[in-house]
Amino acid sequence: MSPDRAPGPDRAPGSRRRSASYGELVAEGAAEPTDGWDFSWFEGRATEERPSWGYATSLAGRLAGARAALDVQTGGGEVLDFALGRAVRRPPVLVATEGWAPNAARATALLAPRDVAVVAVPEGAPLPFADGAFDLVTSRHPVAPDWREIARVLRPGGTYFAQHVGPASVYELVEYFLGPQPEESRTARSPERERAAAESAGLEVVGLRPERLRVEFHDIGAVVHFLRKVIWMVPDFTVADYEPQLRSLHRRMETDGPFVAYSARQLVEARKPLG
Repeated sequence: MSPDRAPGPDRAPGSRRRSASYGELVAEGAAEPTDGWDFSWFEGRATEERPSWGYATSLAGRLAGARAALDVQTGGGEVLDFALGRAVRRPPVLVATEGWAPNAARATALLAPRDVAVVAVPEGAPLPFADGAFDLVTSRHPVAPDWREIARVLRPGGTYFAQHVGPASVYELVEYFLGPQPEESRTARSPERERAAAESAGLEVVGLRPERLRVEFHDIGAVVHFLRKVIWMVPDFTVADYEPQLRSLHRRMETDGPFVAYSARQLVEARKPLG
């Protein structure tokens, strides 16, 4: 499945929801492994619109024009692998970083045949590369972009090209479990803050394009797996601790249909001035 396309259910959305019990659905969502960023398990169980710009396809074009590129927080390497499969040429130097050990192992296995070095870098640690080592730095959904490190490893005239998670993404689901969130949390990833942080690190933001996109969860198993996989949504989530909310939501979905939320995405392009 293309990273640029929404999940295409191989059966009618919600068909699994209608035929399985609460316990069966929760057990399925709890048992599915969470490593990597392959979301194909959600087919027929959840859908998410994709941004109009097609990040992975655009990344292929950017890689073709680069001499030395770095993909930060590559996850399981799926998006970079997709882009390299469509690039007309690859940079002579191409490196990826990942901080979570299971994903780093998965990315290494996937990207090694493409001669991509995957370097384990813990979240929040400095990038282990020389100043000005890359003319292109990329990332899809970094947890928290380290703008100063990005600016440091870019060559003058180099570009940071990324798709970030925007403000209050899927907060309809977050607030169902955690209650109303403070305004500081809701605006933490706003385009205005992203721009200010990039500029304070010495970068020039030449593009910042936000979109909000419809997400539908068709059964409670999909909710469970999503919250296990995207752990920062409800950081202390376990099925046992949130069973009352899960059962209530299951009944609601059985009666009213899919639970609808909205994800936030923003396409970011920033350059390091030549000066």
